[in-house]
Amino acid sequence: MNKIPLAGTVWVASDIHLGPDTPATARAFHLFLDKACAQADALLLCGDIFDAWIGDDFALASPPEWLSQTLDKLARVSARMPLWLGRGNRDFLMGEALARRVGARLLPDTVCLATDSGPVLLSHGDEYCVADAGYQRMRRIVRNPAVQKAFLSLSLKLRRGIADWARKRSMAANRQKSPGIMDVDQGAIEQAFLDSGVETLVHGHTHRPAVHRLTVGGQARSRIVLPDWDCDHAGAPRGGWLAIDRHGPVLRQLP
Repeated sequence: MNKIPLAGTVWVASDIHLGPDTPATARAFHLFLDKACAQADALLLCGDIFDAWIGDDFALASPPEWLSQTLDKLARVSARMPLWLGRGNRDFLMGEALARRVGARLLPDTVCLATDSGPVLLSHGDEYCVADAGYQRMRRIVRNPAVQKAFLSLSLKLRRGIADWARKRSMAANRQKSPGIMDVDQGAIEQAFLDSGVETLVHGHTHRPAVHRLTVGGQARSRIVLPDWDCDHAGAPRGGWLAIDRHGPVLRQLP
């Protein structure tokens, strides 16, 4: 199990889904980054930071203004504290070149954080949605290094077209699925607790923020689901993060 020692106050966020059509979400996220610089000692973003990612060369060559602003903000964060970037189901193609651009490090898919309140298991969370067999099959395909290499060899224009097609296809498929299928599987969660030995598991992906109390292996455990962000399309702005210090983890919502 990969481990990261993190002392002091640790902030964790997920599922911001930044893109060219989310200016209000970007503004809220940039304010959040400013607040993290003032109040936290480390920041971890564990996947779906971006609504789509078609390769680091897109960000490094001539990024659009919305992306350039966010990359500059992230670089300012990393100059102040350790910054970790995780890859989700939307931005799994983020790589080392992007990490170097913003002064961050890439998170493993699953990692144990050694915090002042004890060990915390962290992941994006989509690997626990095992009831969705179609999604898991797709996940194995797109995470294959050979498939990724072939995709990244294509032109940026062709990659954009494929990404748009895949996103529309995924949205259409999800409308036909029951909410339970797209949520995490209880058995997979219990196995993650047993394999890691931790008492706290944190993930995003499902867009169902909550703190779940459960007993696994005779021990009390907590599963904390991170909020997703949307200040552009939702009826009311939503978003938030998890703050972890010596007193324990606390979910915080956007003001």
